Amino acid sequence: MRVAENLLGLIGRTPMVTLNRINPVKGVRLLAKLEYFNPGGSVKDRIGIAMVEAAERAGKLKPGDWIVEPTSGNTGVGLCIAAILKGYRVVFTMPDKVSPEKIDLLKAYGAEVVVCPTAVAPEDPESYYSVAKKIAQERPAFLPNQYENSANTEAHYRATGPEIWEQTDGKLEAFIAGVGTGGTISGIGRFLKEKNAQIKIIGADPEGSMIYTEFYKLPRNVHTYLIEGIGEDIIPGTLDFKVIDEIVRVYDKESYAMARELAQKEAILTGSSGGAALVAALRCAEKIRRGTLVVLIPDTGRQYLSKVYSERWLRENGLV
Repeated sequence: MRVAENLLGLIGRTPMVTLNRINPVKGVRLLAKLEYFNPGGSVKDRIGIAMVEAAERAGKLKPGDWIVEPTSGNTGVGLCIAAILKGYRVVFTMPDKVSPEKIDLLKAYGAEVVVCPTAVAPEDPESYYSVAKKIAQERPAFLPNQYENSANTEAHYRATGPEIWEQTDGKLEAFIAGVGTGGTISGIGRFLKEKNAQIKIIGADPEGSMIYTEFYKLPRNVHTYLIEGIGEDIIPGTLDFKVIDEIVRVYDKESYAMARELAQKEAILTGSSGGAALVAALRCAEKIRRGTLVVLIPDTGRQYLSKVYSERWLRENGLV
């Protein structure tokens, strides 16, 4: 067992587990890449440190500086870990649909949190994107901007993709993940495609997001949805459609139900975005009927207890 110098040394090298009980397709080996084993509890730990160190190399950060970022929570935690251990101060803007646990979690790390309305356009002055930009100008503060930052994609190209290739001995038919900023699926997808162009890269996107309609060149029908952490009302620069073979539209109700089913059948707790990715993975399994699929489980469900795992909240929002 290794002894790390600090938590940064424990980011990555996350385990995989076979999903035997939730997968009904006997010819398919369904593997889950469990990103909640990162010290901050999500896949975004990987990009938090990557973006900070890229900024340091570029001379954009020095100890004591402020970092500001719009986040649904997980990127904020990844940035908090890097900031605490490297001597930076942090402030985050968040949409008001995120779970209370995520807000409290960032505050527990000592972050300043500004909650903004969800149901506004990205360019609206009250959106969490716009408020972050305003704070960056006023403090001043460094804005990593995970939606446009190439370090987001590179972190997964250089680490997560190779891990998946090694853990499967290069024998997989498809990789499935939710699509948010696009950095995760684009970085992993690019690496896997370079190794074997026949591997299918499949994204899960919530109904109401812009990504599905943009991928298939359909009329846009952008509106709010309850799934957290994936889907966008913008097209991020970190999203590379060229490495994606298919986008699967997923819905709030099935994604929340799948997250709960995963907990009850496989003892794996994740949030609604993990449930959405698994919905897409099981559809893929039904299609291919045999082979190995890898689905990325992005975070822990412990920060969604008041939503995904609350019968009362689910009833109030028409999800049961």
